[in-house]
Amino acid sequence: MRDADPRRRVPRTDALLADPALAAAAGTLGRDRVKAAILRAQQRARHGELNPDEVRDAALADLPAPTPRTVLNATGVVLHTNLGRAPLSAAAVAALAAAAGHTDVELDLRTGRRARRGRTALDALAAAVPDAPAVHVVNNGAAALVLAATALAADREIVVSRGELVEIGDGFRLPDLLESTGARLREVGTTNRTALADYAAAVGPRTGFVLKVHPSNFVVTGFTSAVPVRELATLGVPVVVDIGSGLLAPDPLLPDEPDAATTLRAGADLVTASGDKLLGGPQAGLLLGAADLVERLRRHPLARALRVDKLTLAALAATLYAPTTPTRDALHAAPAALRDRAERLRDRLGEDGCKAEVVPSAAVVGGGGAPGVALDSWALSLPERYAEPLRTGEPPVLGRVLRGRVLLDLRCVPVDADETVHAAILRAGD
Repeated sequence: MRDADPRRRVPRTDALLADPALAAAAGTLGRDRVKAAILRAQQRARHGELNPDEVRDAALADLPAPTPRTVLNATGVVLHTNLGRAPLSAAAVAALAAAAGHTDVELDLRTGRRARRGRTALDALAAAVPDAPAVHVVNNGAAALVLAATALAADREIVVSRGELVEIGDGFRLPDLLESTGARLREVGTTNRTALADYAAAVGPRTGFVLKVHPSNFVVTGFTSAVPVRELATLGVPVVVDIGSGLLAPDPLLPDEPDAATTLRAGADLVTASGDKLLGGPQAGLLLGAADLVERLRRHPLARALRVDKLTLAALAATLYAPTTPTRDALHAAPAALRDRAERLRDRLGEDGCKAEVVPSAAVVGGGGAPGVALDSWALSLPERYAEPLRTGEPPVLGRVLRGRVLLDLRCVPVDADETVHAAILRAGD
């Protein structure tokens, strides 16, 4: 008589280890980790929690992802913080791979002697912003400001407008960040209006520097006033400007977004910015300005703790030397071209029995940059029920849910990924 006990049908461990998918996982995660996941799944089957034919899939699902999952960003948010902000260019990705092994990051191969760390990236940054007499790089934008505050204003005062004491994300606030360095904040003006006289009255022997912060993640309108950098530069003390988003030169698309070159020409002594926003590179903190100030920062003991690794330096150099980046391409994508792509996808989906619409979309810069700027765009519109299977599919396709529909804005989706989006939508509709 046939044995009805389902536990006897649980696949053997050696058979599961030979399964192509589990064998591939063992190559990246190690055989012991994969075997442990198999044993857990087998035990669940023996306890009746799984059918025996579900053991393989349960073991695979129990394994950690060896790397972050690649996501197709169809949200219309160019610099999506939850998706890692700026995607790297092909040149930067290649530079990362090259830098993964031994490199000449601190070695002059001609002389065989130690060389300036990250000189290629620093030279590229200096070439990109000729108005900066000196440059330095640390591990993120907040670190750049912390290093400046520690080196220039520890036990001294930082004069800053109340309207620029912003929260920078994840609950971190600029006042807390600056005061953690031992500096004392001297707040001037009001939330909506600050005048040069407010700064002048606060500047004194204890002033380390005047700080101007670009409120890059919100807009204040109405009865407002702020003091431009050129006027702050007349106060006789160093002026540090945090432009935030990493725009190195003016961009006509973003006329209200401050850039490093213009800010330095206006009289800023030091500019800080992020590398993984509008620059389109890896996470990094950029410091550009007067040679004596940058050298003080570079030689400060904290600079060692904030230094960037060889991978970041390689990706940053490649980003700066490359003619364009995915971020720049997405920002400047022509709406007509985006509409054509969306319509072609809609037509193909219709041939496959999937009804989609093409609708206007308003994309945004995101990542704490250019608040209030809307980018004309186009999107595929599908029923909201598509959102979850698209988000959890392989690869994940992340859209924007609006009024009962999921919108797939193609602005940040590479052109060569349109076929992938097409296949993902068909799978999500099954």
